[in-house]
Amino acid sequence: MQISDLPYPDPGVPDARSGPRFLVWLGRGQLGAQVKSLCWGLVHFCGVAGLPYTVGLGVDAVVEPDGSRLLLVGGLLLVIGTAISVGDTMLHRTAVTNWITAAARVQQLLARKTAELGSALTRRVAAGEVVAVSTGDVEKIGWFVEAVSRFLAAAFAVVAICVGLLFYAPAIGVVVAIGVPVLALSVLPLLPRATRRADVQREKAGKATELASDTVAGLRVLRGIGGEELFLGRYREASQDVREAAVRSARMWALISAIQVLLPGALLITVVWYGSALVLDGRLAVGELVAAFSAVATMLYPLRHFEEIAMAYSFSRPSAQRAARVLALSRTEASARPTAPARAAQAPAAGGDLYDPVTGLLAPSGLFTAVVCGDPDLAGRLAERLGGHPADGSGPAEGASVLLGGVALDDLALDTARTLVLVQDKDPVLLSGTLRELFDVPASGAVEPAAALAAAQCADVLDALLQSAPDGVDDPMDARITERGRSLSGGQRQRLALARSLSTDPEVLVLDEPTSAVDSHTEARIADGIAALRAGRTTVVLASSPLLLDRADRVVLIHEGAVAASGTHRALLQAEPLYRAVVTRETDEEQRLARVEIVRLEEELTEIEESA
Repeated sequence: MQISDLPYPDPGVPDARSGPRFLVWLGRGQLGAQVKSLCWGLVHFCGVAGLPYTVGLGVDAVVEPDGSRLLLVGGLLLVIGTAISVGDTMLHRTAVTNWITAAARVQQLLARKTAELGSALTRRVAAGEVVAVSTGDVEKIGWFVEAVSRFLAAAFAVVAICVGLLFYAPAIGVVVAIGVPVLALSVLPLLPRATRRADVQREKAGKATELASDTVAGLRVLRGIGGEELFLGRYREASQDVREAAVRSARMWALISAIQVLLPGALLITVVWYGSALVLDGRLAVGELVAAFSAVATMLYPLRHFEEIAMAYSFSRPSAQRAARVLALSRTEASARPTAPARAAQAPAAGGDLYDPVTGLLAPSGLFTAVVCGDPDLAGRLAERLGGHPADGSGPAEGASVLLGGVALDDLALDTARTLVLVQDKDPVLLSGTLRELFDVPASGAVEPAAALAAAQCADVLDALLQSAPDGVDDPMDARITERGRSLSGGQRQRLALARSLSTDPEVLVLDEPTSAVDSHTEARIADGIAALRAGRTTVVLASSPLLLDRADRVVLIHEGAVAASGTHRALLQAEPLYRAVVTRETDEEQRLARVEIVRLEEELTEIEESA
């Protein structure tokens, strides 16, 4: 896979059982690229490994003297220099390619998982953690994938140098062969502690990122309640915790780096001292001593990759663990139940009723049905379940699928179910881009964006976007919306999201509190707009606003997870005290006083009639 071939047509199914397993899966997926990088690394490091012996041969050729050997050494140096240069260039190129392609694969997997889980993702994983995984963690995972091939090539070079010295100069080669493994393994006792400190640092950094992300997302609310200083203090404390953890981690890695410098220096001094004694005794040639010295000095370069792979793994392991935790999330056990043959179910014919066997809710085809729930969380779960393939099972009949026209939505492919039933939750997201791009979503084409915007009462939103647009933008559809629509008020964002949902014109539209952030006058006009635009289409609105409920063809009361009553809004107000309490928000005492007042008025009316 080359960078120009990205993105992957299919990033695959990851092994998300643990962080290390995920890293191994990534490595297997790039096996060919890793082998290619390793081969170029071997070219580079073999050139590095051969350099000391060539220098030693050159010294011997000068000492003896031997012109033909000196010429041969010059040719070897030219070949080795070319191998080092070309190998290093191609190693860097292929290793960075591995880094970028691995990071791209992880990002594609995260994007696919985000699309699969939808709004359920942020209910199960903090939004800040998702941000941390998709940014910094992706880079660290890519770093480890990149470092693997360089480390393997460097390890081969170290072994080749030691073995070569044993054959070229056995007297001094034994010292090097014993000392190099000690150098390579000397930091192993420190790695667990360094890894633990790095894990603590990454965990604290992730929490700080989560706090910052959540604070920015709720900045408008914080300003409204004067909570900016409180959250600033919390972030300052989290930031200082990250700094302290980073300093503690850096101290350990500094100690490891110091050992990586100190011990090779000690080995170099030992080789020079012992080798000089052997030269004086006539047991070692000068060229062999120079070769041994050059070999030890040269090994400082490949030995640095031992430290790099240790650091890369210690930093990438917690990052991979977080990525695996997100990628391991799945939809309900009900969705994962063994019903693969049923996935081939035919989509229901147009005009079918929507029925939820868990609550007993029935939304007749072509009608505007309003649903009243006293529990907002229950309303959110019901809205998600009505769309099919819910992200988390709940209720006494977990595993029971919502039926549309008698066909279980969970038995349909996810994209088919989403096409038939569109669910807009109470906190819809507006992506950055132009308003035209916002409405560039799969739709039937029967509803124009202008009609949807008019039904959602977005005239003032269009004016606001046009006023904030740069010079030269005359069409509000070309005006840009900032990330998550933060430049707009809550009510404006909510109306734009409603207009986007209306423009798709699905067979069934489920809206969860679509007007909770608008004033009553606007809400009344929106209710009329929804009823007019969705005439003849099945619409389910979960709300407790009397203005919306009064426009509905049918109102259903859900109490304790089941249908308690159904009828028109005004009929239920008269006949159902529980419905009246939810909609009018009357307390038990207020209801008792109202009943007493009604009885009193009836008695007074009776007395007046009798006296007349």
